[in-house]
Amino acid sequence: MRKSLFILMVLFAIVVAQAQYRSQVWCPDNGDGTYTNPVLFADYSDPDVCVVGEDYYLTASSFNCIPGLPILHSKDLVNWTIIGYALQEQEPKEVFDKPAHGKGVWAPAFRYHQGEFYIYWGDPDYGIMMVKSKDPAGVWEKPVCVIPGKGMIDPCPLWDTDGRCYLVNGWANSRCGFNSVLTVRELSKDGTKAISLPRIVFDGGQVNHTSEGPKFYKHDGYYWIMCPAGGVEMGWQLAMRSKSPYGPYEWRRVMWQGKTDINGPHQGAWVHTKYHEDWFLHFNDKGAYGRVVYLQPVDWSSGWPMMGNNGEPVTRFRKPKASEKGLAVAVVNPQESDEFNDGKMGLQWQWHANYHHFYGMPTADGIMRLYTNDLPAGFKSLWDVPNLLLQKPSAPSFTATAKVRFASKEDNQYGGLVMMGRDYSALVIQRQGDSFLLQRHTCIGADEGKAETQQTLATLKPTDSDTIPYSPAIYMDLYLRMTVKDSQCHYSYSLDGKRFKSAGDAFPMRQGKWIGAKFGFVAECRDRKSNRGWLDVDWIKVNR
Repeated sequence: MRKSLFILMVLFAIVVAQAQYRSQVWCPDNGDGTYTNPVLFADYSDPDVCVVGEDYYLTASSFNCIPGLPILHSKDLVNWTIIGYALQEQEPKEVFDKPAHGKGVWAPAFRYHQGEFYIYWGDPDYGIMMVKSKDPAGVWEKPVCVIPGKGMIDPCPLWDTDGRCYLVNGWANSRCGFNSVLTVRELSKDGTKAISLPRIVFDGGQVNHTSEGPKFYKHDGYYWIMCPAGGVEMGWQLAMRSKSPYGPYEWRRVMWQGKTDINGPHQGAWVHTKYHEDWFLHFNDKGAYGRVVYLQPVDWSSGWPMMGNNGEPVTRFRKPKASEKGLAVAVVNPQESDEFNDGKMGLQWQWHANYHHFYGMPTADGIMRLYTNDLPAGFKSLWDVPNLLLQKPSAPSFTATAKVRFASKEDNQYGGLVMMGRDYSALVIQRQGDSFLLQRHTCIGADEGKAETQQTLATLKPTDSDTIPYSPAIYMDLYLRMTVKDSQCHYSYSLDGKRFKSAGDAFPMRQGKWIGAKFGFVAECRDRKSNRGWLDVDWIKVNR
């Protein structure tokens, strides 16, 4: 009985610790009733937020990464934690079982209607997709294709007061040959299929080129569409209103860079809180770090939703009201470090493609095991490899240290840490004979089909070996570290976890296809002739 009670107490402590994770490298809550932007210094591009009472739920574009459609929760729009994912696999499998960079989930919309949560997104190659659930942290239903076809992106539904459902969406020039227009059509009341043809309600033209990412609302007797224009890096935010969902719409610019250093502030979610406050969450492009999330106050006094400080984004501001009594919300941040102690991966992790159990699994004794994956024929770089286990950088500067044990059954099996993007570099240990080589594997122009290069830094003796006669392994126990600052990644390693040696030159980080650079683990093998090897990750700690 005592043992069972002790186990329950330990499991409860783990759950509480995960639910209340506090970052050592980025916390927007200043502890004095104010916050500092960005509220999420991580690549949650095209964010949208659903409000239910005092709870806020955020999702974002996930493209080819799986699980997809991350679900974050907050009580005050400042302190966020990851609670799950709405998409466990993408179809068609023959496309998404391999890294389909830049494809998949584009610009989702998050809504709550009649007791159910809905997420709509545009897959530019297959159509408008939708998933729903009664519990945002639980299991989501299998995706439904609401409108099949190419080119439709950035959809957002609006259930009107009479029960009718309308959908606004943008268009991808890369798939259909035109863009900058927004269209509206009616859906069935359950939001599962179109029951009318689309109608162009706004054309950005030259003045508001690259109009896309629309969100649909109804407020103060008007139908509102809020959308970005002008492009990711140098664009602005529009608001438009009409007495009919089909327009015509009048528009205004409601946020722009102005005299700030926050370029391209746009695309996100208007939030009206239980306490009658108005806020807007949007992204800002940070290059290699991806598109990070800012929170702006919204002022409707002019009849238009002016964001930030009369249209210019703010960096520091008072926090949103979070309770009737003005009580402070617990400081929490999205998960980063992971000890793998509860038999599953932390929610910060994503694969580069649909998951297969050959890639790896957590163990019962607090280890994440990654099996060496067979590299494809004609392998050039990790750009084409699906089994990378990665997470988003969550601060401009941080150090990630991992305790690992690599088990190798034959030559050319390797594993280690990687910073992945269009360019990438990895610090790995690779077997050669009865020894291990410490190597840097680097590729400049992976997205262009360039081949990686390998640099051997040291030869290491195994720390253990099998005595069994069948397919014996040799082992290497090691501490691997990456230190990131100003978009530069520095690697080091240690045999004892105390004294670290530099491992090659600094690597300039570079973003992926529509996503920021991501870091994590790699385990691969070339020309496998016997059993797979594996990389056992005991823990990874992210700190200053």
